[in-house]
Amino acid sequence: MKKQAVNPYLPLNVYIPDGEPHVFGDRVYVYGSHDAEGGNDFCVLDYEVWSAPVDDLSDWSCPGTAYSANQDPDWTPTRGYAMYAPDCVQGNDGRYYLYYALAGGGLYTGPIHVAVSDHPDGPFQYHGSVRNPDGSPMTEYITFDPAVINDNGIIRLYYGTSIFVPPERIPRDGVPKDMLRNVLIRLFDKKDEEISEVPSHMMWANTVELEADMLTIRHHPRRIVPGQLDAAGTSFENHAFHEASSIRKIGGVYYFIYSSQHQHELCYAVSKYPDKDFVYGGVIVDNGDISYQGRIEKDRIMMTGNNHGSIEQIGGQWYVFYHRQTHRNTFSRQGCAERIDVLPNGRIPQVDITSCGLNSGPLAAKGSYPASICCCLTNGHMPHIGQHDHMDPMPVITHDGEEHFLSGITDRTLVGYKFFSFNGSCTLNLICRGTAEGVLKVRTNEKTQGIVSLQPANAWTRISLSLHAAGKKALYLSFQGIGMLELKELIFE
Repeated sequence: MKKQAVNPYLPLNVYIPDGEPHVFGDRVYVYGSHDAEGGNDFCVLDYEVWSAPVDDLSDWSCPGTAYSANQDPDWTPTRGYAMYAPDCVQGNDGRYYLYYALAGGGLYTGPIHVAVSDHPDGPFQYHGSVRNPDGSPMTEYITFDPAVINDNGIIRLYYGTSIFVPPERIPRDGVPKDMLRNVLIRLFDKKDEEISEVPSHMMWANTVELEADMLTIRHHPRRIVPGQLDAAGTSFENHAFHEASSIRKIGGVYYFIYSSQHQHELCYAVSKYPDKDFVYGGVIVDNGDISYQGRIEKDRIMMTGNNHGSIEQIGGQWYVFYHRQTHRNTFSRQGCAERIDVLPNGRIPQVDITSCGLNSGPLAAKGSYPASICCCLTNGHMPHIGQHDHMDPMPVITHDGEEHFLSGITDRTLVGYKFFSFNGSCTLNLICRGTAEGVLKVRTNEKTQGIVSLQPANAWTRISLSLHAAGKKALYLSFQGIGMLELKELIFE
């Protein structure tokens, strides 16, 4: 009997962000970075490739390490190199080629590296690095976050990144060229002769075609989507390219999926051509539900951070894969996915983030669920986090040993789950602990189901409430009181 699929779709102790889903044969494979649980830096673990049957998206498995950083001849432990977001394509020879950026020590340096395997989930062996026709390393623009597609026998590589500058910090006459030049030299190891007179031109999304060796470029890189500093007056203004290139082709139209200047949203652009004339399409998903049904940034329903993913059709249904942040930083990111629609006119409407994700419908309101599958966790002023621990009090998804739970639930914190399928009366049991003293209000959609009292408890304790609901409903828990609550499990009886 099939299990139900939930978000995150992998085991709670597995952190595979930057997910690129691809269907090869009768399985869907996800290629991504690999964060450590409770980690303090990005992408510190070796690559793993998780996969599931296309007809059972609850049954994910992994054969082990697919590729190790120390297989790359440029990797050295003293530099602290990490393997960032990869993508995989099946070459015309039938083998599988994994493209990745090897970076570390605060530097994004080229070139893009390539590994190869006879199997989609590895093990992979080092193949080489992307190069110019004369054999020199291809490092033009910023060679980061590669994406690849086999376009009827033509292998196309996409890549790039762009810095983000808060709009309020941009002078009226634009960002000074000296400042941009310093950023390009410090972060991307660029030379003055590469930067030339217009440093912002380096910060676009780019594409090249590859020769049959899967390494050599056929032409000068072509720019397709502008970064923030060059987007004014274009369709990309306010949703300019930041990073996370991904490419798909649907019905003869090219869809370029990327993380925008806001970082927490995945956007798409479309064109009839693979290397020009892209126009902004819209937001597909946001890991704080910002802009969904008009929600503004200050009302984000989860802590937000960087985002990276793509879309894939699996068993006739389209999905978007993305990631969310856990703990108190953006170094322990979990893969999530949602069902999406590609409309007849080519548009992809933004979807909300849910707890049921890859499931064929809402989760059954029976049995046990980890509290960590929540899709709403907010105290009313959740932050957008960067590369440092956020120390202000806030609710977080966290762990202690093998236990995974929600912590930091204080007065006026809202915890939400979308969606459950109810069938009349049931009992909801909550496994919780903490110093909290007050009440927990439980509702389905907007209907209050009841209120339970909370008393401090050092050990995990069960509290119960009777519910009566029918059909697809969101479940919300809101705490009012003093102290702090931790929540581990929801059990429906």
